[in-house]
Amino acid sequence: MNLRVLRIELRRSVAPWAGVVVLVPALAFLYLLDAAWWRDTTAWTAQWTPMAMWTRSLLFYLWPLAVGLGALQGLRDHRSNMGELLTSTPRPARQRAAAPAGATALTLATAFGLLVLVGGVQVFGNTAYTHLGWLPISLVGAFFLVAGAVLGMGAGRALPSALTPPALAMTAFVFTALMHMSLGRTETVSADGFPGTEPNRLSLLSPTVEEVRDALLTLSPSVHLGQTVWLLGMAATGFALLVAATPRTRLAALAPLLAGAVAALLVLPSDPRRMYVVDEAAAQPVCDGPVCVTRTQEARLADVAGPGKEALRLLRAALGGQAPVSVREDAAVLPQGATPRWSRETVLFDFDEDVVAAAAAQGDDGELTRALVAQALAPACTPAGWSGTTDAPAQVVAVAWVTGVLAPLDGTGYSAAEQLDEARPVWKEFKALPRDEQRSRIDAMRGAALSCEGEPFAALKGGGSR
Repeated sequence: MNLRVLRIELRRSVAPWAGVVVLVPALAFLYLLDAAWWRDTTAWTAQWTPMAMWTRSLLFYLWPLAVGLGALQGLRDHRSNMGELLTSTPRPARQRAAAPAGATALTLATAFGLLVLVGGVQVFGNTAYTHLGWLPISLVGAFFLVAGAVLGMGAGRALPSALTPPALAMTAFVFTALMHMSLGRTETVSADGFPGTEPNRLSLLSPTVEEVRDALLTLSPSVHLGQTVWLLGMAATGFALLVAATPRTRLAALAPLLAGAVAALLVLPSDPRRMYVVDEAAAQPVCDGPVCVTRTQEARLADVAGPGKEALRLLRAALGGQAPVSVREDAAVLPQGATPRWSRETVLFDFDEDVVAAAAAQGDDGELTRALVAQALAPACTPAGWSGTTDAPAQVVAVAWVTGVLAPLDGTGYSAAEQLDEARPVWKEFKALPRDEQRSRIDAMRGAALSCEGEPFAALKGGGSR
């Protein structure tokens, strides 16, 4: 296919409209809806990998459209009653098929590339950590659109009916939904007894990905390889259907699709922890003395270093030899529903944790110091991936014991009045106790909080940790 033929196809086919239908709704979806892709460190404009994952997740809706538009393009010869004329020409069928397939593939890949470019320009201005680990995620996403459209074109030519494009689009949507919601998920029970689901290898035949819940999570190389094999089979079947002229050859054209699916399932990992993996390079610590953040958040190290060191100083004065010795951004990514694992030696924090995020948003070093002290003494035990509130009264009293000031914390899920109403009477009683008894209750509260067993606030009130 030469450039002249390609230009003609772009002018006279639905290929340019396919690109518009992919790009415009995707941008509208991202910019008009205030959803998870605009929040926290996983925002689609915050880091490269979340940007690639969020744009890839839009294929839940865009891929069925690409399949349907491909089928519409495949009906062109049938609608114009040119089938017999074209088959009588000496030009090989594969050359005739390459022109519309190439034009459609080009416009879809360009549209998805522009979508990624819009996000990439914003990410470039928002992070100092630049890498290419996100690129395979986006390349496979573009390949999904191209392979889906070519398969749709082949099916449209093999089944020349006005019902074929909407039927194929709906079938593709149902397939994607089933892979993402039921057939592609396995019911599980966490070690703590919480029910949940996790993706299985079937889900990786879908063009979409799981919702982005951590900026450090990415897809493993085996996922990229398996999906590429699946898409090669899909594209080969679509192209074979475009050039097939008899029912027997059309039936034989399904072989690459089936072979690609089987080969992909042999390559794709079965363990969810080998599907979505931590990007080890991105998780490497960058430190200023005892305060460390991951490489993805290196630009924020200067903001947290001072408050982190001050929090360690205050904790050392209050706890002595049992005080933590470092502050570190938590790079562990736990399975959904797992109980957090805290440390006595290290203050683990997350920029997306509500109390820390609220303090950082204020730009007040004192508030961030208080948030880190609260995280050291009474961290929340909300299971991974769940939403919930902290034990705010316990945190308020614990911070007051270290700083000497009773004040509410932002981001706890409780109002300032609610926090003080519960914390003030306990704090009044607590201050009247001998120092040894205060320390004993603080140790009991801290033990309950760090182990995620018992009630920290009950321990502060002297009622035991359970």
